[in-house]
Amino acid sequence: MSTIGSFEGFQPVSLKQEGDDQAFETDHLSAKEEDPDTLSGPRQISRLPSMTESSLCPNPYHRPYSSRKYFVTWPGTIETAMEDLKGHIAKTSGETIQGFWLLTEIDHWNNEKERILLVTDKTLLICKYDFIMLSCVQLQRIPLSAVYRICLGKFSFPGMSLDKRQGEGLRIYWGRPEQQSLLSRWNPWSTEVPYATFTEHPVKYTSEKFIEICKLSGFTCKLIPAIRNAHKNSTGCEGGKGLIVLTEPILIETYTGLMSFIGNRNKLGYALARGSIGF
Repeated sequence: MSTIGSFEGFQPVSLKQEGDDQAFETDHLSAKEEDPDTLSGPRQISRLPSMTESSLCPNPYHRPYSSRKYFVTWPGTIETAMEDLKGHIAKTSGETIQGFWLLTEIDHWNNEKERILLVTDKTLLICKYDFIMLSCVQLQRIPLSAVYRICLGKFSFPGMSLDKRQGEGLRIYWGRPEQQSLLSRWNPWSTEVPYATFTEHPVKYTSEKFIEICKLSGFTCKLIPAIRNAHKNSTGCEGGKGLIVLTEPILIETYTGLMSFIGNRNKLGYALARGSIGF
């Protein structure tokens, strides 16, 4: 049997790990400079000291959407938002706030939008808050007595949909989807959608504080009793309807989903530090 060395033009090569070349060269120089009498003893490999020292900063793009990029995680931001909304509710309605939550709303076109949710004794408030300028941009009020159905479950999409998501969510109905007009259903900016869909915010596991206010189960446990109490105390015709809580897939009717694909991958629905433009 022939070996590699028997082929003409081939020579055996020894494999060395990275850094062995430098060690070999330094070892060779040390052997020349040392006294022959000391070569028989244990030999130490000396390396030349580096002329310069440098320290590398962690690559900021290693995790493109780390928690620091979300403005809501900056010190004092979420606290300022809560105080602003407390003051607004105290001036306008005087209702008792039962809790604050930071969740992600998923609209009927599968676009993600970060929202602050408040539950009072009579109202569910969905707030679009600017965490950069620290101001409330939009506040949607939903009477708890009008909510008649809540669905909990995994997200589902039509079979031909190109942009699907994983995970679970919560959908709150205060109107009949079948009564929604065709124009508002196919309008991505429509505000006449009779339901809202939520899931947990990406910063949930950044700290103990955000674990509590981003927990979807915590929001659900507070919302359902508040709705039932509102139905019980309601004097109108809505008071006897009751609340239906279902566990079933949550359907999002998007097919192409190009806009949500671009927006969700780039986190356009969140207040993010997008990086510097100059150098």
